[in-house]
Amino acid sequence: MSDRIPPHLYFVVSAVFHYLGPAFAVLLFARVDVLGVACLRIASAALVFALWRRPWRAFARLDRSGRRLLGTWGAVLAVMNACFYVAIDRLPLGTVAAIEFLPVIALAALGARSQRNVVALAMAVAGVYMLTGVQLDGEPLGVAFAFANAGLFAAYIVLAHRVSRYGALSGIDGLAASMLIAAVVVTPIGGWEVIPALTDPVALLAGVGVGLCSSVIPYVSDQLAMKRLPRATYALMVSLLPATATVIGVVVLTQIPSTAELTGVALVIAGVALHREPPEPRPRSARAERAGPPAPASARAGAAGRHSEAAL
Repeated sequence: MSDRIPPHLYFVVSAVFHYLGPAFAVLLFARVDVLGVACLRIASAALVFALWRRPWRAFARLDRSGRRLLGTWGAVLAVMNACFYVAIDRLPLGTVAAIEFLPVIALAALGARSQRNVVALAMAVAGVYMLTGVQLDGEPLGVAFAFANAGLFAAYIVLAHRVSRYGALSGIDGLAASMLIAAVVVTPIGGWEVIPALTDPVALLAGVGVGLCSSVIPYVSDQLAMKRLPRATYALMVSLLPATATVIGVVVLTQIPSTAELTGVALVIAGVALHREPPEPRPRSARAERAGPPAPASARAGAAGRHSEAAL
């Protein structure tokens, strides 16, 4: 049934919930320290996945390379979320979002093998720049964590795309197992900051909300989208995130965008609409594979001539 839904729709779901999560995090920042928020987010998501998917069964069936892939992805998820929350605690969210997009541009550029896609990528980059208003004059530590988060976000896209197409397990089971690993990795990083929230029901409920909105719904949607979208296409579509945030700001927070922001949204949408996926290679038949690659034209002509002489 999931294959009947266009993969781009899954990305839209991911983009919307990607910005509902920080809305819950605002409440948490007043009650729990920054790294504690990251730990609560991952721990609550891991609990949901454990009850839903029982991921240890799929993990036990994997070979060494599959377990290494999930282990790496889990570590990336843990450190990426920790760096993200430390960065937005010190820098404006728009600045962190702009820095986060930089390595994603490189991923999209690797797949932009036509002039049309290069133009689409340039339009998306210009739109994101107008939306976020890049400012790198903030706190140096915050800038460092923002760049660390950006690199890890690019690694997340690469690893998540591999897991979504890994033949030995479903992408969602791989995500569930990786989230359990992420919970183990993030505990020594920020687990002690969660202790005050254990007696605060509001903080715990907000932590569950952050986990569902930021790590369960969007990551599951990512897996369903990545299973059917080329990695370069998905990387380019990430540029829709600032546009989605602008729309949510208008609808939910009544934040009316400026002319520059509206222009940025238009550029991003136009860039995504202009982009075209590379054509899938046509599968060769079994008979053609047994016959090997086609002979050069000169060889075919020589063979035809010899055949005619033999007939005479």
